[in-house]
Amino acid sequence: MYYRNLPGFVVATIAISGALLGRNPPPAAEAEPILELYKKWDYAQTIEGARTEVYKTVGDLSLSLHVFEPESGPKTNRPAIVLFFGGGWSGGSPLQFANQCRYLARRGMVAITADYRVRSRHQVNVDVCVTDAKSAIRWVRANALRLGIDPHRIAAGGGSAGGHLAAATGTVPGFEDAGEDLKISSVPNAMVLFNPGLVLAPIDQLPIPPEAFAARLPEERMGTAPRNLSPAHHVKPGVPPTIIIHGKADDQVPYATAEVFDRLMKEAGNRCDLVGYEGQGHGFFNVKSYDETVADMDRFLVSLGWLRAR
Repeated sequence: MYYRNLPGFVVATIAISGALLGRNPPPAAEAEPILELYKKWDYAQTIEGARTEVYKTVGDLSLSLHVFEPESGPKTNRPAIVLFFGGGWSGGSPLQFANQCRYLARRGMVAITADYRVRSRHQVNVDVCVTDAKSAIRWVRANALRLGIDPHRIAAGGGSAGGHLAAATGTVPGFEDAGEDLKISSVPNAMVLFNPGLVLAPIDQLPIPPEAFAARLPEERMGTAPRNLSPAHHVKPGVPPTIIIHGKADDQVPYATAEVFDRLMKEAGNRCDLVGYEGQGHGFFNVKSYDETVADMDRFLVSLGWLRAR
């Protein structure tokens, strides 16, 4: 999603991340050429098997959450997760995490895949994406009773740029929608992050030249100084327990950035489980290692007491 000495970085980010992360993964058992799969993962305003609810209205635009509910079991005080798609904050689709949502609903969670404003469709910068993500978490908590959700067991998750947004809800202060009830917290109770963007500005623990960040994450694209939106720069005691599932061969979001975040979390006394996959690149969790990464996510949620052990 960022970093590395790649020419034409921003253009490449939008093209590659949008192609890889903006479409809905098939069941893991399917074995089709990846390029053919990409063609199926289009943006959609409704998703089969999910109930669509509007969580935010901006002018004439309605932003939706797609809610997958368990077919059996308790109808109240259920854990929930809100998943944000990737796509370089420029494109992508809530369909990306539909399969993970279906899996978690079968396991007893209320699983939600969220839409948010992106550059290609809404001409917004990254700060607006963060504000929408916080609005989504706040809306779920505000509607927890009606949705049969425990307001103290709401996780935020996502991949790549969506992983950044999920991490930002748990770390970055500010960027709240002033028109909402700010007495209701937008901070999740846990975070499930796939190849997330965690370091958006120079940091001592990661010796990447400052000019590299300036070229690839310019302030005018962020909508604010990149540091203000960088989860690693806002780690403090009390950040929600987190799992990071990351390919060690990721050439868009280097594994070293996840290691930095993991170290900062542990130094602050927070739980962080970093699960690295040898030889895997960006977006591997959607296709190549879907079953394994879902199992990682499941084990983490079991360890929190949110899911029953199998």
